[in-house]
Amino acid sequence: MARLEVFEVWMPLVSEFRTSFGSTRLRPALLVRAVERGGEEGWGEVVAGEGPWYSSETVWTAWHVIEDYIARLLPSNIESPELVGERLSRIRGHNMAKAGVEMALWDLKARMESKPLWSLIGGVKRDVIVGVSVGIQPSIDILVKTVSRYLEEGYGRIKIKIEPGWDIEPVERLRREFPDVPLQVDANAAYTFLDAPRLSRLDEYSLLMIEQPFHHEDLLEHAYFQSMVRTPVCLDESVRSVRDAVAALRLGSARIINIKPGRVGGLASSLEIHDFWSLKAHLPVWIGGMLETGVGRGHLVALGTLPGVRYPSDISASSRYYAEDIVDAPWELEPGSVIRARNRPGIGVEVNWERLRKYVRRSRSFTLQGKAS
Repeated sequence: MARLEVFEVWMPLVSEFRTSFGSTRLRPALLVRAVERGGEEGWGEVVAGEGPWYSSETVWTAWHVIEDYIARLLPSNIESPELVGERLSRIRGHNMAKAGVEMALWDLKARMESKPLWSLIGGVKRDVIVGVSVGIQPSIDILVKTVSRYLEEGYGRIKIKIEPGWDIEPVERLRREFPDVPLQVDANAAYTFLDAPRLSRLDEYSLLMIEQPFHHEDLLEHAYFQSMVRTPVCLDESVRSVRDAVAALRLGSARIINIKPGRVGGLASSLEIHDFWSLKAHLPVWIGGMLETGVGRGHLVALGTLPGVRYPSDISASSRYYAEDIVDAPWELEPGSVIRARNRPGIGVEVNWERLRKYVRRSRSFTLQGKAS
């Protein structure tokens, strides 16, 4: 690989997206382009946000880590993207920065081998069942109208964000309005264990799962809560590696894991967690999203084809978040609440340079300085 190119983009969302962390209307990301000497390219996406709310990383820390450390440690002749994690192991944390670079190398490898990425990583199904994530709304009536619109668009599963003061009442109303719709909730670690009795009332509403109710470093609280409720607990922020998945299984902290490649350091780590949790422990996983552009969404779709993905994933169509995506052609929702993995080499989409330039605030090319082992 000759060089890495990094583009800092700021993409306007079609509507405000609010969680317990705060609201987003203009979403930053780093797009990473890995370029071979022959001109072949691969694309990845760093999903770190503007502030250190979901994780300790931000778009600025990720740029710093790529520029000052990853570009210096990663050799230009690295043989496989599976080796990126080992080469960058001296860097503690910064999984999102690592993931953006590693995923660009996966896309590059798939393109150079003329294979779709989903096939290269062991996917078994092109049709990925998906759902939509609905942020915290100004009122319950607006929430009902928003959910109704997404159901009319063809999404078959609804996830809503919750926080203290916005939990039982919106769920109760949605269950009354849409009794048969698969429904789940996501707290983004907004609660303490003192809230467990209230959250246990969610058992009454036949939810698919309760996602990440407690602190992102506390597997014990999740284990206690899972023993209290029938509804499966799903872990998100708590699982940053396969080690966390092993600990969660041993403690009984959850029955489901949401895999986000940015959170866990890339595709190789995502595959490791998938294989342990679903193929060895025989428990389901699904693929979570971070408001990705069409580049990051392509990597999510590839992961969604894996055999252990047994719940709808948060991989909605490009138009869910962006009036104008930066790829040709944008990801679209198919009948049956499906997004279809493409049979083109790599992630299945091409970056539209004209559109990309509209949203770039800065860019830089990095010559890799690492030495081969």
